[in-house]
Amino acid sequence: MTADTEQQVTRPMSQNADSQQVDVAIVGGAMAGATLALGFQQLAHELNRPIKVALIEAHKPGNEHPGFDARSIAIAHGSIFELKRLGLWSKLAHLGTAIENIHISDRGHFGMTELNASDFHLKYLGQVIELERVGQVLFKQVEASDIELYCPAKLKDIEAKSEHQLLTLDDGTQIQAKLVVAADGVNSKVRQAFKQPLEQVDFEQVALVANVETAKEHCNWAFERFTNSGPLAVLPLSPLNGKTRVSLVWALNPSEAARLQTVSKQAFLTELQAAFGSRAGQFTGVGERVSYPLLLSHMPRPIYHRTVFIGNAAQTLHPIAGQGFNLGLRDVVSLLDVVKQTLLAEDSIEEVADLGSAKLTHSYLQSRESDRNATMNNIECLVRGFSNDYWPLVAGRSFGLRLLSWVPPLKAPVVRTAMGWKSLS
Repeated sequence: MTADTEQQVTRPMSQNADSQQVDVAIVGGAMAGATLALGFQQLAHELNRPIKVALIEAHKPGNEHPGFDARSIAIAHGSIFELKRLGLWSKLAHLGTAIENIHISDRGHFGMTELNASDFHLKYLGQVIELERVGQVLFKQVEASDIELYCPAKLKDIEAKSEHQLLTLDDGTQIQAKLVVAADGVNSKVRQAFKQPLEQVDFEQVALVANVETAKEHCNWAFERFTNSGPLAVLPLSPLNGKTRVSLVWALNPSEAARLQTVSKQAFLTELQAAFGSRAGQFTGVGERVSYPLLLSHMPRPIYHRTVFIGNAAQTLHPIAGQGFNLGLRDVVSLLDVVKQTLLAEDSIEEVADLGSAKLTHSYLQSRESDRNATMNNIECLVRGFSNDYWPLVAGRSFGLRLLSWVPPLKAPVVRTAMGWKSLS
């Protein structure tokens, strides 16, 4: 959707006729970008230090926003802790549906196990939220803040200067920023403008996503079922119009996904039931079916001169373990922590430190290296290991799942990682 079809948002008047000057310009206002912008606001309040932030976003939520669409995501327990620390979870909690139990199984084989929040004295392992509804809430918070919101607006050009980055928007507006944060997704225009490398692994799979109605209550169970084509995840959702719903993410080969998008709803439900089984009850209805290719993409160095890349701009993950946003949120938290330490090291509160310094961007890079590499390697191993009919792998993964059931203490590190606590200790 083009900008001229959307209602314009009032933009700040520049005191400088040539360009607006800010400390941080965030390009991309979906989950990672909006969360970071609001995090900077809280940090400025916490430290009583001025941090001038601009947020540049091409779409308003509700107008086919590609980042706040019909998909649902699982927010891990550790991520909720961080959202509470940022003062945001209280605004989003009413949108969440708790995951209290997770059932993991390998279709056609004996491997299966369960992860239960009660075993770890927790109320839930995570929460499922619908992105479209979250986008509305986050943007209301942004519009009510001191964040300089440019929306709808697109980045036209970015030019590296020694003391700042110069951004030019599609309407001619220019912004000088000490630090640019690229949160503009896997096809990041910031990354492309600076010709930074992106490495990709094509899993030759497509994720088919839909909301599905069920005949029985989900009772806050989530399911991960590994099939010959790839993982099939079913997540609990809040009811709509009195009907129980779950969110479906089904990894398929591209031709099969294309076929299942075009068959009748009843034919789709029949095939879904055959692939998944009956543990979630009978599937009775399905909403819009959409799909997107599954890639593992990452920037080897998610920094550049006065620039940091976060979220999907830095890395995109296969949804097999639901860790995409959770890893991106750890990018956000790490950057805020690095900025906080930089500000606390300053003697004067009259001026903000140079938030785009090489020292700061390299500190961010170092803070993220271990977590990023470990998470991406684990995801790739899961995808390769569970989308494979090679019998030694089948036997090994089935035995591993059963071992978790037979020896409950082995579940602790699995649950800790699934909840996003491994790197948030």
